[in-house]
Amino acid sequence: MLNITNLKKSYRDPTGELLPILDIPLFSIAAGEQVVLRGESGCGKTTLLHIISGLVSCDSGSILLDGVELTKYSEAGRDRIRAAKMGYVFQTFNLLPAFTAIENVKIGMKFSRKGVSHARAKELLEKVGLGSRLNYLPKQLSVGQQQRVAVARALANQPRLLLADEPTANVDPANQTTIIELIQQVCRAEQVAILIVTHSDEVARKFDRIDRFEEINKALTYRASKPGPSAVLESGVGA
Repeated sequence: MLNITNLKKSYRDPTGELLPILDIPLFSIAAGEQVVLRGESGCGKTTLLHIISGLVSCDSGSILLDGVELTKYSEAGRDRIRAAKMGYVFQTFNLLPAFTAIENVKIGMKFSRKGVSHARAKELLEKVGLGSRLNYLPKQLSVGQQQRVAVARALANQPRLLLADEPTANVDPANQTTIIELIQQVCRAEQVAILIVTHSDEVARKFDRIDRFEEINKALTYRASKPGPSAVLESGVGA
């Protein structure tokens, strides 16, 4: 369902030298498969998700998602594909503070050709345990509940793939297991594949398939051979 071949991405470091961030010869996910990529901070995990989702373009390589070659599309085209085929759970949730839980989910539907469905938004919020909080603003919800809204929004357009960037990073330890199991359960019911990136061994252990990012990303070998600390060049790059 997702097939990545010879994917490369580099950025200029503060000295002007070209710093490889990603060099992934081969990576794939089957339809409905649940995969976690485990890697330390600064190794390129977030950059990979940004490229798969179309938020950032790659330098070269192939990204085939559900039969569509993403690298052939413009930024606007990638935006349309993301709305139709992908959901994204960000570290910081990115909920709109002036809108209720159900409005936040419905806003995500505006970018899809499938249209806005109040019934679908309500159903998803009920699935994540927020059926009694449909009309709560984000500030009226706990951090864990805000994360549940973010999960519901990511699934609003019935995506083929859910991307999640450190989805428990801002959730207290007591709720981390609950959030991960919730994502797995809802995606299984919705027949959605999962790609989660994390530095947490605790999160990784919840998945049958664990891929080590340093094993698939050959750029890390090059960076490890360079003197001095690796540069984090911009917000999200190298994360």
